[in-house]
Amino acid sequence: MVRGRTTGGFAGAGALAVVLLSALTGCDALAEREDAAGAAADRFERSLRAADAGRGCAALAPGTREELERTAELPCARALPDAGLPDAGEVRSVDVYGRQARVVLRRDTLFLSSFPDGWKVTAAGCTPRPERPYQCLIKGG
Repeated sequence: MVRGRTTGGFAGAGALAVVLLSALTGCDALAEREDAAGAAADRFERSLRAADAGRGCAALAPGTREELERTAELPCARALPDAGLPDAGEVRSVDVYGRQARVVLRRDTLFLSSFPDGWKVTAAGCTPRPERPYQCLIKGG
């Protein structure tokens, strides 16, 4: 009987180790996703400051790019510089929820979605409104 209890104790400890490792791995995965979303937002903002509309447009989610072009009645590379996006500054915080992220910069908030080729901006130039959704200058349709 003692032998069975000892084995059960080891099995319990092994199961606990698996649970703890899974939790730690989940935290690492979340931190990696947050870092990736923040880096994508930073690249988008740097492309705007460098007046590199081509890279900025490539950073937009397909639906966001299409909506920008439809609304402006211009190709993205011409519409993006005229969208009135602020000089957002550095990333202050990143919140990831599944495949969606909110990146708060010094003077802007961006929303991103995860795509097979990385994080893409779904909305930019967003300002919070009490008790209502954010108001965004650029967003997907």
